[in-house]
Amino acid sequence: MSELKGIYALWYRETKVFLRERSRIISSVINPLLWLLIIGGGLGSVVSFGGINYQTFIYPGILIQTALFSSVFFGVYIVWDKKIDFMKEVLVAPMRRTSIFVGKILGGSTDTLLQVLILFVIGFIFMICGIMPGLHLTPFSVLVSLAFLLVATVGLVSVGLILGSQMESPEGFQLIISFLIFPLFFLSGALFPITNLPAWLAPFIFVNPVTYAVDGIRGVLLGISRFPLLFDFALVCLFAFVMILIGTYAFKKMKL
Repeated sequence: MSELKGIYALWYRETKVFLRERSRIISSVINPLLWLLIIGGGLGSVVSFGGINYQTFIYPGILIQTALFSSVFFGVYIVWDKKIDFMKEVLVAPMRRTSIFVGKILGGSTDTLLQVLILFVIGFIFMICGIMPGLHLTPFSVLVSLAFLLVATVGLVSVGLILGSQMESPEGFQLIISFLIFPLFFLSGALFPITNLPAWLAPFIFVNPVTYAVDGIRGVLLGISRFPLLFDFALVCLFAFVMILIGTYAFKKMKL
């Protein structure tokens, strides 16, 4: 019972911190809107894929972008917790480090999914207004998309926590993360179709776990995908499972 209380306490803390930081909530709305309206609108005037305009095409990718950036950057809070000695207080509590890791995953995933839900509301408004024709936001498609996003978020939060547990300064963490998240995003097919890829580019995209999250969500919301839905979901689950295992080990070896 004490383990569950500890996990709940960590989840509650991270969620309250997010809700109190209005700048994070505002940025979670503004940044995706800029991508959809400026990048999507600008290129959408000259580009379309399979009869679907570009704004609609990149919407699943923007969902993943929000999950990716928010999840991985969540690891910086581990670095700050170590700097202000909060992590020492947590580690002396009568709970295992695995439980601490789980509590942090739940907190980071909740923060990210709250931002994603805002994007679904925006997408629904755009669909109703005719800004993104071809987008199918139904209860079923939203639930399946949330399943993809939840599993992907768990894996990505784990990546951030793994790196944060090994870093000593926020500046160093942000430098490393910048070299990680941009290749993951740009090589995921979020901004372009992954069919008929150049031979040199295809291997980088197909080894990227984020590719399968984008492909699955695009298949559900737009009806276009490269791989079967269950195949996409299985690979995203495998990615999350491996990251949880590595993250659990990293937390056990973490030094303050």
